[in-house]
Formats: sequence, structure tokens, C-alpha cells
Amino acid sequence: MTSLSQIDLIVVIAYAIGIFGLAQWVSREKAGHAKDTSDYFLASKSLPWWAIGASLIAANISAEQIVGMSGSGYAIGLAIASYEWMAALTLLIVGKWFLPIFLKNEIYTMPQFLEQRFGPTIRTVMAVFWLALYVFVNLTSILWLGSIAVTQVAGVNQDVALIGLGVFALVYQLRGGLKAVALTDIVQVTLLVLGGLVISYLTLSKIGGDAGVLGGFSRLTTELPEKFDMILSPDNPFYKDLPGLSVLIGGMWIANLSYWGFNQYIIQRALAAKSLPEAQKGVVFAAFLKLLMPVIIVLPGIAAVLLAPDLAKPDQAYPTMMGLLPVGLLGLVFAALVAAIIASMASKINSIATIFTLDLYAKMQGVETQAEDAAGKAANEKKLVLVGRISAVVATLLAIATARPLLGSLDQAFQYIQEFSGFVTPGITVIFLLGLFWKGATEAGALVGAVASVLLSFLFWFPADWGGIAALNAVPFMNRMMIVFFISLALAVVVSLVRPAREGSNRITMQGVSFGTTAGFNIAGAIVIVILIALYTAWW
Repeated sequence: MTSLSQIDLIVVIAYAIGIFGLAQWVSREKAGHAKDTSDYFLASKSLPWWAIGASLIAANISAEQIVGMSGSGYAIGLAIASYEWMAALTLLIVGKWFLPIFLKNEIYTMPQFLEQRFGPTIRTVMAVFWLALYVFVNLTSILWLGSIAVTQVAGVNQDVALIGLGVFALVYQLRGGLKAVALTDIVQVTLLVLGGLVISYLTLSKIGGDAGVLGGFSRLTTELPEKFDMILSPDNPFYKDLPGLSVLIGGMWIANLSYWGFNQYIIQRALAAKSLPEAQKGVVFAAFLKLLMPVIIVLPGIAAVLLAPDLAKPDQAYPTMMGLLPVGLLGLVFAALVAAIIASMASKINSIATIFTLDLYAKMQGVETQAEDAAGKAANEKKLVLVGRISAVVATLLAIATARPLLGSLDQAFQYIQEFSGFVTPGITVIFLLGLFWKGATEAGALVGAVASVLLSFLFWFPADWGGIAALNAVPFMNRMMIVFFISLALAVVVSLVRPAREGSNRITMQGVSFGTTAGFNIAGAIVIVILIALYTAWW
């Protein structure tokens, strides 16, 4: 554990004041205009490509990525980078095949899409699923891992750090909603990338000595060759976490398609784009940033194996490397880490508020159909924004209260996130792929696919010493997701064929939807694919 110097504290405080002020400034509205649901939840559908790309990364890269993946880099090695590199390819698929349908149908939320495609029941079921996942897995993990980093670097009490991070992220976005988050994320991501590159540069330089960064990297690959295997063999002790080729052609695709294509707090940025081409440019920008992420997240964790070989827990790797930084630079990198935590938390809080308000509260109260005149509609809009803010406060307090009980005893919290997200991701991927690309899919089939995903995943996960089936429990979770996906898909298809949809239940239009993309998108996509082939060829 270390502590921040006065100079470092000044840097961090300046960041906090500056980013909070910027968020409030971009949240302002023109005189006489009251913020409505489109303003608050979708940034008035006016986001430019750079804000979309930066916000996608800021929403994704947080404590569970920086601290968690660096910890996994310390324990497992470069193989954990597949989550980042394969995400780049997934983003291209989302931009080309999913966004044209979502934007053409003016989708606000993922549950809303499910209702328009299947019916109202699946909207409510999946809204509850997502809320539980976002609050008790995503928000808690960011808070917990963020508080670990703050405690180790700044030397403050962990509970104080946990509460402070939660309250700051809440207040930061409470007034402006998605606009406050997205339009400040370019600053957050710039700071994150610069801070991450600084720590990678300095840790590799320390290892390399007179040979510098390249010498440090060479020493890492020479002395720790097992840390640079991208495709783990079955005899690797971490094979259960990253089971060989499943990262390329197996279960990781289920996780990635669900996360980047059908996940509210990710896709919400693209849904707020001013146009489809702008959204697609933003997605490509994010794909290139994902290629860079392992350099600033995983490498410091691997470097910590040489610089701090006796850590009590792998998740201490990144904060420990931060402790090696000189005065001033420590404040900068610490501010970058806090920026990532705050940006990602704010994104999730806003998406929780969006789903609760539009998919549960508005539907239950009939707010969407109550008003017929302009004054009534304005009152409803104002009420929904207020409900969104209240639900944001409640979600944050729940996450603060449950973070320690849920994650306090874990060594690698990143694996906890993947494990329990994997309960719902196969079913989510099934129902969205069928909903987007098979006209015969019905609400009954979608419900069966979603519920089967959870029940089957629980059957695989249930520990043998608790009465579970040992052979199922031994299946790596990534392979489990693939198996559960295909079983859930088969069940959804069979039920859809047996119980056809009622007339008019599918309100998603494909008329005018084009999957054609610009030359710029195609060239950028080709470059991403070539880089990925080169990376996996080099580190296979």
C-alpha cells in the first residue's frame, strides 16, 4: 500500500473538479426546454462518432477490466487479451448487421426491441434479468475492484473508497443522463489510454533497465514464455477459464455477441447516434481502441510477475505497479483509473435507470398511453426523468451495500463477472439472433430459450460437493455457454414451430433496412481483421 503525495492529490482533485464541471456544462439545456426521456436516456439522439466510440470503451473499460484483467494477466498471461481482441471483431459485426435494424426501428432499449419483435411478456422478464445482472454483478464489481485500487494506491479506507466512488459516479451523471456521460467520455478515454501507456512504458523500462522498453518486453517473453500463450492447452492450470480454441470459435462468441450487441449499457451509445453511418464510424473507432487495450491493461499484470512476484492476490497487480510510479505520474495514472471507474459506473447507472423507467415503470403505470395533449405528454416526460433519477440513486445504494458480501472473498473478480454473466448470455444471444434474423421465432420460443439458459447454466455450475453433477461442473464455463446456447436455441426453435406467433405480434420492420456499409467501414474492418490474424499468429 502506498499513499498519494500532495502533487498527486492536486492532479486527482483537478481531474475530479474538471470532469464534474464538464459533465454539468454539457448537460445544460436551451432556455425554456425541459429535459425529456430522449434527452436524458438517449442524449437527444445526436451523438457524433467520436463520442460513440469513446463512450463504448469508457463504458466497457473500468475497474473490472483494468484491475481484473491485469490480475488475470498476472495469473494467466496474455491469453486473457482474447476478451479484448475478439471484441474488436464482434464490434464490426454489430455495426454491419445489428445496428441497421435497431436504428431503423428507433429502438430505445433492448427490452423494447423484444416487445416489438415478440410481445410484452418477454420485455418484462428480460428487463428484470438485466436489472439484476447490472446491479448485482456489474455495478458491484466496478465498485469493489475500484475500491481495491483506490485503497492500495491512495491508502484510504476501502469502505470510504467504495462509498466515495459510488456517490461521485451517481452525482456526475444524475442531472444530464447519457449526454453527460457520452460527451465527457472522450476526455475519460484519452486520460485512460495515456495513463495506461505511461504505466506500461515505465514498468517495461524498469524490467529492461538499460535496454529500455523493448528490452523489458523481450525479457518478459524470454523469462515468462508461458504467459504469452494465447491458446491454452488442456494441461494449463487455467484451461477452465480460457479453454483453448473456444476463445476463437467457441463460447467467447456467445459472450461477445451478447455483451456488444444486445447489452443496454453498451449499445445505448450507438442507439443515440445522429445517424447510422455515424454509429458505424463510432463502432469502428471503438474496435481499434479494443486492439490497443491489452497493451495498457494486461502487460502491466504480466510485468508484475517479475516486479512483484509475491502478491497475495492477482487483483493487486495493477495497483502495485501504480505504486512504482514517480510523484506526479502516479497522480495522472490514478486519475486515469478513477476516470475509467467513474465513466463505466455512470454508464451502467444510466442504463439501469433507462430500463427500469421505460421498460418497467412506464409500462406498469401506463404512462406511455395516458397523455393525449402536449401538456400531458410534457408532464409524463418530466415524471419519467424524475423516476429515472430516483432509480439511479436506489441502484447505486444497493450496489454499495452488496459489493463486499458478493465479491470480498474472490481472488479474480473478472472471472466472477464472466461466470455469472454467462448464466443469461446464451439465452440473450439466442432470442436476439432469432428475433433479428428468423421470422418464425415466437414469444413462447424466446421465453423458453431465455429460461432454459438460466436453468441449464445453473445445472452446469452447481458444485459437486453441494450435490451437483461433477462431470457438468468440470466443463469450462466458456464451453458451458456454447453447449447451453445450442440447447436453448434448439428448444426456442422447436417451441416456436409448435406454438406459432399470434397475428401482428412482430412489429419490427425490415423495410428500408440496408446492410451495405461505406468503403471506409469496409477498409477499417479489413485492417482490424489483418491485425487480429497477425496477433494470433505471433502468439499462438
